[in-house]
This record gives sequence, structure tokens and C-alpha cells, in this order.
Amino acid sequence: MTSFTDGEWHRLHPLTPLLRGGIAFVAILGFFLYNLRDILIEEFFGARSGESEPLVWLYESEYFVLALIAIAVGLAVVIVGYYLAWKMNTFRITDEVVEVRSGIVFRRNRKGRLDRIQGINIGRPLLARLLGAARLEVNVAGQDANIKLDYLSSAAADELRGEILILASGSRIAAAAAQAPAPGGPVSLLDQRVAELLAPELDPNLAPPESVVQMHTGRLIGSLLLSGFSVFVLALIGGIIWGVAATGSYLFLIGVLPALIGTGSFYITRFTRSLRYSIAGTPDGVRIGFGLLSTSNETLPPGRVHSVQVTQPLLWRPSGWWEIKVNRASTSSAKGAAGQANTTILPVGNVDDVRKVLALVLPGLTDDASVELLTRGMLSKGGDDGFVNSPRRSRVWLWFSWRRNGFALLPGAVVLRQGAIWRQLTIVPQARMQSVALQQGPLFRALRLASVKVHTVAGPIVPSLGGIDADEATRFFREVADAAIASSTADTSHRWRSSENAPPLPVMPDAAPPVSAPPVGAPPAPSQNPDGVGA
Repeated sequence: MTSFTDGEWHRLHPLTPLLRGGIAFVAILGFFLYNLRDILIEEFFGARSGESEPLVWLYESEYFVLALIAIAVGLAVVIVGYYLAWKMNTFRITDEVVEVRSGIVFRRNRKGRLDRIQGINIGRPLLARLLGAARLEVNVAGQDANIKLDYLSSAAADELRGEILILASGSRIAAAAAQAPAPGGPVSLLDQRVAELLAPELDPNLAPPESVVQMHTGRLIGSLLLSGFSVFVLALIGGIIWGVAATGSYLFLIGVLPALIGTGSFYITRFTRSLRYSIAGTPDGVRIGFGLLSTSNETLPPGRVHSVQVTQPLLWRPSGWWEIKVNRASTSSAKGAAGQANTTILPVGNVDDVRKVLALVLPGLTDDASVELLTRGMLSKGGDDGFVNSPRRSRVWLWFSWRRNGFALLPGAVVLRQGAIWRQLTIVPQARMQSVALQQGPLFRALRLASVKVHTVAGPIVPSLGGIDADEATRFFREVADAAIASSTADTSHRWRSSENAPPLPVMPDAAPPVSAPPVGAPPAPSQNPDGVGA
């Protein structure tokens, strides 16, 4: 197959007009066929099926020929318009940018720099899958800066994603192609369609099995039933039962019936979208994929995760389930596995799943000391566990969570922990930090407390911590600021293929040790290590 990175202009898939406007054509055709049934019945059987439809009246009137001409002209204009839009929509990839040109009357040109690519998403709606097509979206840092290619052939989309990631990594296509396996022999079009429909979401040859995290179906169902939306549904059902019992009338059910139907649709959509979920480590970043009928998968290159947050809602605590979100320097039109924003990379998982995902998105924190500290940050109730926690006097501000409210410094990362009811652990790579702030209001000044905030790119995660001892907060401010400068200077993760000795895929740590007390040899609290920034 011809490389798309030759700097020349290429066109999208020939069926792009059908995939973009085909549904509308099918709906219009169905409307005409439905309304022409009387005409067909009368022509072939000499009888009417019932009341005449509007098209039957038009057929029997003197305006029928004019209507046919108008329809033919309108259809021709639409077809020519879609064809010209496809012909004028071209793209090219150079060593520096991804560029797209489009528009018939008003021309548009959009460029995305390769060194600012934050991820690449490939979506395959059901109709596109059947036709062997896919849409590719290049997520670029910035507001509304993404590059969309709707549509490419399925194989071309996979090839183009690989080539863009190789260029964005600081390598060259020729060097990477020399290490790639040789393609297989030719296959028929039918065999190719069947293979694409039946193939697993993630190619087993793309990622080592030990790096793959999959979502358990029972855990998925349980997380939906124990969500905040389910609490709302139960309250709604309770209100309906109370209304029927109080009034003895079922008439008001007409008003809530659409809501109940929408509730069922919500659960079904989230369930089907989350099936076949997987997250794995590949040579060019973390690959997240999901979907049963319509599929979606995205690759996050190394160095593009600006912060990570692990949370546990109260209803999930008995089952030991957690959710992981990330902050990225871009947004995507694609939704996550459970319908959330694509910043949610693990909708639900147990502790082992969380540790595997953290090892994938934060490969610098896979040593035993870091894994132990992060595990205690999730499960410990506080106290002397390697974190600098809030003092007892902070109970005035933090009634329940002062024991768990604290921070720790690891080599290359800042860890913030808070929440006794809704547990939360935030990890910020020091190389991705924008700045750090120290604040102290009148109440905190009287209590000798302070708040710290780590600034990253905008997203669902806001790394901040309040109620910290003022002296410890000052030390945190100084050490984190110095560590961030040193880490950003030495960081090369955003050019992961530029070095001949690229780091291997992260090795998954073994099972987590008990967390009832800090294990022997655990890293000391930062307050006991005044000469360094790591715990």
C-alpha cells in the first residue's frame, strides 16, 4: 500500500459521500416507498389499500411531471454537491504537520503539528464497519484543533495512525518500516470484510498479553447499577409509586413514560459501548479500545498524560472498584467506553487493574517503592503511611478526611491524596506541570494551615490540596518547583522513538502487599528526607 506520508495530497474513501449522507438518502427513499404503496397496489392489482397518501394525490394531479423534474434536479444537485465535496477534501502528511483542505465555495485549510499530537482515535460505526471504512481523528493540543478524516478504508486508517505516531515520536518511516513484519498475501474483499468484523478489538501481536487490561462483564453491570444515575432512577420509581398510591390514578404515568424509556436506552447504550473494552501498552503508547457493534480505539502517545486521578465512589467501596481519569492537552469528539468524556480511561476496575493501568500511563513509577506508596494512597485510612498528612487542628476544616488528606513526592511525580467518603488519589508527572501555587486565607492563617495547587492543562482533574501544615506546604512548594524544572529539562518521553535505546514496555508489578501498615523498607515520609524531593 502506498504510504500516506509522502507529502502528496490524498483523497478520502470513495464511499465517504454515502457514509456522510447515506442515512438521509435511505430515510428519504423509505418515505417515498411507504407513500407510493397505493400507487403500486393500484397499478398491479387494480385496487386501493385505503386512504390516499400525499404522493398518490400528486400522482393523479397535473403537477406530477413537474414534481418528478424537481425531484430529479434536486437529487442531481445533491449528488454533484457530495461528489465535489469529496473531491475537494484532501489531506497530506509531511515530516512536520498533518494538513487537511476542504470546502467547495469557501475553502478551509487546517494544520496540526506532529509534535503537538496528543492522541489518535479511530472510530468504526456499524455501517462503516460493514463497508470496510473508518474515521480517523488526530487530537492536537489546543482548543478545537483536532484534524478529522471521515472516512478512510479500515486498513488505511490503521496504517496512517502508525505512520503519524512514528513521525510524531521523532523517528522516520523508513527506519520503523525495516523493523515491521512483512505483510501477508492477498485476500479477497469478502474475506477481508469478514476478518475485520470478527477480529478482536486489539491485535494480539500489537501488545504483550501481560500489559492488557480488560473489563469484567459482571463488574461492568455492577458499576452501572451502583452509579449515581441508578440512585436517581430508584428515586424516580419511588416517586411514581407514591404518586399512584396517593392519587389512585395512573394518568400521570403518561408524562414519565418517556423518561423510563430513556433510562432503559441509557443502560443499554452504556453496556454495549463498554463491551470488548481493553487498555494495553504498545510501542507507540497506551491503546484504549471498546465497542460491540460500533467500535472505537485510541492511542495515547508517551508523555501526553498531564495528570492521573484514581477515585472510588462510596457505593463502589464494598466491591473494591475504582475509576481512572486523565488530563490531556486536547479534547476529542469521541466518547469514552461508558459514555463519559474520553478522559476516563478506566470506567471501572479493581486494585490490580488500577495498578496495571498506572504502570502503563506512568511507566516511571513501576518500581516497588512507588507501587507500594500508590497502593497505600488508595487504601490506607491515613496516619504514618508515607504521606505528609494534615495535622489534627485541620479538623475544623476537614471534618472526616483530615487523616487521609496529604501529599507525597516520588521521583518524577507529585501525589495528592484526599477524601474519606469519596476516596481520591491524584498523580501529576513533574515534567508535565505548568506551575505550583501556595495559598493561605484568614482562617488557614489562624490555624497555621495552607493550601497547595499544582497547575496542569485544563481537564476534569484539578490537583489541589487544602488543610496542610503551613511549614510543610512551604517546603512542598519549594521542592516541587525545583523538581519540576529538573524533570522537564531531562524529559524525553514525548520523543519516544528518537533514541536508539528506547525504553521497553513497562513490566507489570506483582500483587500489592497488605496496606494495614507501612511495610519494612517503605520510603520514609517527605518530612524525614529534607535533602531530597522523593519519598
